[in-house]
Amino acid sequence: MGGYDEVYAASVADREGFWLAAAEALDWHRTPTRALDDGRPPFYRWFPDGELNVAHNALDRHVAAGRGEQAALVYDSPVTGTRLTYTYARLTQEVAAFAGVLRGLGVVAGDRVVVYLPMVPEAVIAMLACARIGAVHSVVFGGFAANELAVRIDDATPKVVVSASCGIEGKRVIEYKPLLDRALELATHRPGNCVILQRPQAKATLGPGDLDWAEAVASAAPADPVPVKSTDPLYVLYTSGTTGKPKGVVRDSGGYATALAWSMPNVYDVGPGQTIFTASDVGWVVGHSYIVYAPLLAGATTVLYEGKPVGTPDAGQFWRVCAENGVRSLFTAPTAFRALRKEDPEGEYARQHDLSGLRYLFLAGERLDPETYHWASELLEIPVIDHWWQTETGWPIVADPAGIELLPVKPGSPTKPLPGWDIRVLDANGAQVPAGQDGAIVAKLPLPPGAFSTLWNDDGRFVDSYLAAFEGYYLTGDGGRIDKDGYVFVMGRTDDVINVAGHRLSTGGMEEILAMHPDVAECAVIGVADALKGQLPRGFVVLKAGVDDSAEGYGAGLRKELVALVRDRLGAVASLKEIDIVPALPKTRSGKILRKTMRGIADGLDEPVPSTIEDRSVLDALRAVLRGDTR
Repeated sequence: MGGYDEVYAASVADREGFWLAAAEALDWHRTPTRALDDGRPPFYRWFPDGELNVAHNALDRHVAAGRGEQAALVYDSPVTGTRLTYTYARLTQEVAAFAGVLRGLGVVAGDRVVVYLPMVPEAVIAMLACARIGAVHSVVFGGFAANELAVRIDDATPKVVVSASCGIEGKRVIEYKPLLDRALELATHRPGNCVILQRPQAKATLGPGDLDWAEAVASAAPADPVPVKSTDPLYVLYTSGTTGKPKGVVRDSGGYATALAWSMPNVYDVGPGQTIFTASDVGWVVGHSYIVYAPLLAGATTVLYEGKPVGTPDAGQFWRVCAENGVRSLFTAPTAFRALRKEDPEGEYARQHDLSGLRYLFLAGERLDPETYHWASELLEIPVIDHWWQTETGWPIVADPAGIELLPVKPGSPTKPLPGWDIRVLDANGAQVPAGQDGAIVAKLPLPPGAFSTLWNDDGRFVDSYLAAFEGYYLTGDGGRIDKDGYVFVMGRTDDVINVAGHRLSTGGMEEILAMHPDVAECAVIGVADALKGQLPRGFVVLKAGVDDSAEGYGAGLRKELVALVRDRLGAVASLKEIDIVPALPKTRSGKILRKTMRGIADGLDEPVPSTIEDRSVLDALRAVLRGDTR
């Protein structure tokens, strides 16, 4: 196949041929004769005349090939003391059965199903069951609060919601059913039914329209795979938007399956019968792509882990899982390794396990700091591969392609663009900047297979949010540079979406919640650098005129109320714990709050003061608070 340069050049010289060849890795009900439909830019479509079923490609075809007894899914839950192995044959049977449940509830191709489940095998089964009958799943992270779930229910308008009686966060049992019930009270859309998985840690009280998972499966007739068009949606996954309203990223079927099937051997160097452990959550894009779909499309074994990197019960669990399952590639977020380093700086837990089968560590979801890179490299003595991608892209944009050729590492860079990704750095006027100069990182259209095709029911927002800034380019929202060797350096977000331990959260959404408090006149939330989680939100509120804040303990009480308000509306995942009461917020003359300037000062940078500032004294007075000098 050649090295990286040859493969990338081939993808540029003959894009049509390159991706049609990649599509041959799949079973097609109707084999595509065209790769790209570019007749209605910027709405590009991949393999427009192809038809397939993604769940069939992930399961049935491996059973038909005689590999039904191979492990497909290993469920490892230190928080419940459970370990289960699902062969391809068993997983196919269970997916077909639950697909029968959904079909019996009237779900047909094109209908939406919201999945609100913890990290249990049933989450994978529910996703694949939707794909099996052509339904569109929308997974909502179990850590989100009722209001966030309600917003997604209203936008996706599901026919069915699939949930559980509870999830487990560390040592805490979180009951899901009350959250779901509250969400349905808040939502205007009414799903026809809810299917509830009863877990022994907490039983849920079922109401009208609720079905018990086990009982429903026991009486269901299994459903066969339903072929769908390559361009039909496989799922909708919501990501934080800068307005606070989440954006429903639409993923197609054929393009996504093709890109994932290509990425497994070429990027992650994992093939049939080999094991990948992706320590993430099915509620995020990493879980969709590299816990569920990509490993199964490749005929590999995937590990579903219910626990934390530390504390459930110790910092040795990742190493235990790798050793017990012969993991070849481990994929997680830099935050997890910062937590491991903090808990076990000498790496003693790692040395207690046989990690001879572990060939690669892949890290993504946030910028990999050089300190964490060096610590992991020295501890494991294997390639530590930083790679960069987003919810919108579905698979890596920039990566060191382990299955093609490992390129020389430059700490701080995820290496070079993968085939299909034409990455540029532009200035504010849309001109390409010289090598080594910072600017906005963009991708030239059309985006490759696997990337999102639009936003759910919102083509206008798709264009306005991602494509309007620079004609002919996708705006990634990240800033950075490309050096003279073609290495991409991603330095951070350019909008108000922050990255907390790999979870993208909108500061605008947090501001909307803070502003609900009757004492708050205006507020700002910024993301500041954090050694463990990458970024943490910090809130600043200005009180309304006339509010009596002289009472003893008022400030502490207000902060506690605001933290609780955000937690209730957004969920604990928001991690907003620091809120300062300030007399004013720095603004431009047009009234825009100088969040970027505030963030730079909070991070200890010598941030220049914009010439458009309305009152410099406001910013000067805030400097000590931003830098923590008053704490």
